[in-house]
Amino acid sequence: MPGKNVVTIGLIQMSCGPEPGANLKKAIGRIGEAAKKGARIVCLPELFRSQYFCQNEDIKNFTLAELIPGPSTEALSKVARQKKIVIVASIFEKRTAGIYHNTAVVIDANGKIAGKYRKMHIPDDPLYYEKFYFTPGDLGFRTHETKYGKIGALVCWDQWFPEAARLTALSGAQFLFYPTAIGWLPNEKPEMRRAQHSAWETIQRAHAIANGVYVAVVNRVGHEGQLNFWGQSFVADPFGRIIAKASSDQEEVLIVDCDLDQIDETRQNWPFLRDRRIDYYSALAYRFVEPASSER
Repeated sequence: MPGKNVVTIGLIQMSCGPEPGANLKKAIGRIGEAAKKGARIVCLPELFRSQYFCQNEDIKNFTLAELIPGPSTEALSKVARQKKIVIVASIFEKRTAGIYHNTAVVIDANGKIAGKYRKMHIPDDPLYYEKFYFTPGDLGFRTHETKYGKIGALVCWDQWFPEAARLTALSGAQFLFYPTAIGWLPNEKPEMRRAQHSAWETIQRAHAIANGVYVAVVNRVGHEGQLNFWGQSFVADPFGRIIAKASSDQEEVLIVDCDLDQIDETRQNWPFLRDRRIDYYSALAYRFVEPASSER
């Protein structure tokens, strides 16, 4: 039985098919499983309602987008209210004609939307042509107050940016959730695959360490188009230790107990937030800092 200050979270690692309705139905079923196992906060993978359509640039894919509130948030809000749980879901948001976002919605246990985050960092890499679809976010890095904790919701490519994790943690987050869709490109050598996965896992563990928070990463699995999604969803504690991890190729409902007292304990021993030299960080606001011409 979880302790007084322990929050149980659930990560839904799933494969996604071509039919949005079927994906939503599967997600709701998995959320129910997580709730039955005691999860109070449940997170879905990035863009869970469809297969990962950003592998090519096709205007037909804009038909997958929806308003927020909209059909998906209404269905998930009903589940959140019935199960008395918090849900984090990544939605292809149609904000208005011609403006679309990759948006993480946080739905509180009463079924109401506690907040949303629009993906800030938008990649444009082979088979990840997201700049064609998504306008960069404009809501900033924020924490959402929910019944079971303070949640920061970032999305996939945001994982690689320490500034995003730091600013979200500074706004009060106890959890950083990263809905994700990441996999290997075709014909990559095994050693490169291992190196890529290791880098992905390491940098997110570093976010947990540097900020003294829980980091929860929720990936999809399976082959879609040319991508092989590598799964391995995981939770790192505020010390950066991986306390739970899913497989690389199976659908799973990962249930993890998170002791919020560890946040205080870790930050007391590693007071990184205390020792930050904010008076010398102004250069972070620049794209690039030219070398000084001479020393004083």
